[in-house]
Amino acid sequence: MLSRATRTVLQHKRLVAIGWIVLTIVGMAAAGPASEALDQRFSVPDREGWETSQEILRIYGNGGESPPLVPVVQLPEGTAANSPGARAELRRAEQTAQKAVPGSRVAGFGSTGDPTFTSEDGRTAYIYVFPRRSEDPFAGNVDASRDLKRGLRGTSVAGAPVYLTGYDALYDSSGNADEGPGVFLEALLGGLGALVVLAFVFGSLLALVPLAMAICSILVSFLLLWGLTAITDVSPIVQFLIALIGLGVSIDYALIIVVRWREEREKGLEGDEAVVAAMATAGRAVVFSGTTVAVGLLALVAIPLPFLRSMGYGGLIIPLVATLVAITLLPVILATIGPRLDRRRLRRRDRSHSFWERWSAGVVRHRIAAAVVAMAILLALLIPASNLHLGNADPDTIAKAGPAKRGLDLLADSGIGKGAIAPTETLVPDGDAPAVASAQGEVAGVHGAVAPEGSDWRVDGDAIVAAPPREGDESAAGRDTVQELIDAAHNASPDARVGGTGPLNADFIDAVYGAFPLMIALIAVLTFLLLARAFRSLLLPAKAVVLNVLSIGAAWGIMALVWQEGHGSNEIWGIPPTGSIASWIPLMVFAFLYGLSMDYEVFILARMREEYDHTGDTNEAIIFGLGRTGRLVTSAALILFLAFAALASGPETDVKILATGLAAGILLDATVIRALLVPAVVSLFGRWNWWLPPSAARLLRVPPSPEPATESGAA
Repeated sequence: MLSRATRTVLQHKRLVAIGWIVLTIVGMAAAGPASEALDQRFSVPDREGWETSQEILRIYGNGGESPPLVPVVQLPEGTAANSPGARAELRRAEQTAQKAVPGSRVAGFGSTGDPTFTSEDGRTAYIYVFPRRSEDPFAGNVDASRDLKRGLRGTSVAGAPVYLTGYDALYDSSGNADEGPGVFLEALLGGLGALVVLAFVFGSLLALVPLAMAICSILVSFLLLWGLTAITDVSPIVQFLIALIGLGVSIDYALIIVVRWREEREKGLEGDEAVVAAMATAGRAVVFSGTTVAVGLLALVAIPLPFLRSMGYGGLIIPLVATLVAITLLPVILATIGPRLDRRRLRRRDRSHSFWERWSAGVVRHRIAAAVVAMAILLALLIPASNLHLGNADPDTIAKAGPAKRGLDLLADSGIGKGAIAPTETLVPDGDAPAVASAQGEVAGVHGAVAPEGSDWRVDGDAIVAAPPREGDESAAGRDTVQELIDAAHNASPDARVGGTGPLNADFIDAVYGAFPLMIALIAVLTFLLLARAFRSLLLPAKAVVLNVLSIGAAWGIMALVWQEGHGSNEIWGIPPTGSIASWIPLMVFAFLYGLSMDYEVFILARMREEYDHTGDTNEAIIFGLGRTGRLVTSAALILFLAFAALASGPETDVKILATGLAAGILLDATVIRALLVPAVVSLFGRWNWWLPPSAARLLRVPPSPEPATESGAA
């Protein structure tokens, strides 16, 4: 079927080429509008934390999902916040903040006299400044932070300087608030690294062909993304999916087809016939691989969050476009200018086959030892993955020094606690505010709770109670405190609703990871069916799904070791342990790696299946299959590693954590999994790998594979 389609494409070379050129040019023009049309916010509908945060924003125009800015001052020895003149100066600081950030909701000891805003000794005091919500959630309230910093310049209380802290101030102080290189520059940096690797692989101008395929696929995907934004809201993360996964899979698909085309030409085929022969084998593997990647990303729709569902729809685009480019435009290029591009080679003979054949033969001979070593590595990494903590970033890791870090340290050292920069906000009827504040103030993990009486805290019969936890939700104690605050509010008032970043993050984790088993089950079933049809086997697809899940778990373990526990974060990036991993990162690592690592599985096993059909010998199929695909897989993994390293060039700590998981995961998958564990396990299972009973074959509409028996030549 694919051979007929390829011949049809080659009969209309000019039309196909012109069509893709036009689409690419239009996609180039659409990329900017597509990025601007993306929905910058995410929601967790029907959850108390999210709904309350939105209600607070609607009523007050600030707070809710946006944490406050927090001016902090440590008064001189012998002076307390209630000392003569000190409270008046604190009050003037609040007024200064209100003028510097119009529309903000402000409270502190100066206006309330509430001890919640001071340390036990009264020497350290802080102010809450909730700015109006920024229209750019990725920039946060950095502009308001800068305005407030300028407004407070020169302000002192009893002669002591005022330090501005809070999440936005910390990010601004560290430089993390500045924009990173951007999605297109990151793709460009990854592309340059890819060109170096491709030049080594091909040793000719053919190295430019996979990059041309990637450029076409990415730009056309942005064109389709623009159309998708007219139908539904789409998360900005989709543009990174398109740019980075697009770069990876497009190059992967071009690599496997171009290398197979070269092999066919070396056998004596020329012109269209060499292209058709390559597409009948490598092209078929690409179609199955692209479908599998698409299924992996589409399964995000199983999670009941609109922005994640949009990523499923958006993520579906790039592997399908990349597959379509690979089976239409690439054959035209190979049939027309391919021979000229490959004419001047730096080397005529590819010696990598012999290395990979020796390697796979060694793995087959020592398959039990190889499997044990690979599984030991994976299990060692799965242990820290099982202890993964999900939460906001530890504020201590955001800025190393500066006024914002000094303010945070003052909160921590005074006993107030650094968790004060992310208070819970409880929306209650005005009359219930004192009771809720009293109940929340009794929770062991909080510094207190306050219900200010100012007009910007009580509106139309509603009031807000702010409760600053001593620890943030990057720690287990902080997460427990948030839940206890929610329980205390509900017990004190049946109409109390708790919002703020802590409850919102807890809702996100519950919504996402509560549905995570369903998503994995859906992906596993769909992937199994697709691969069972591709490999005409029941065991190979089951093994592929299990190994993919293990591979992703190991990548999570690396993130936990390096960032959560700090074994390398400080040495490599100069950033101390984060104590937790942002709740969205493991999900993104899963979405990226599942499809990409399945690419490698399909490429290797498709070649093994093809060789087994010729020889009937499993070990011979392993040696030949890995010998022919080993360099492709490692080269593709190196290209993706460089792309993810480019992703880490941004200043944000969370992005560095994501890039670490992706980069380490892809290298681990290409080496420990595909080059060691896969050939060892396939060799151990022998002829059982290829078994497909007639009943299953009828359902899949493929020829059955014979019942397992002893192989001739089996080791």
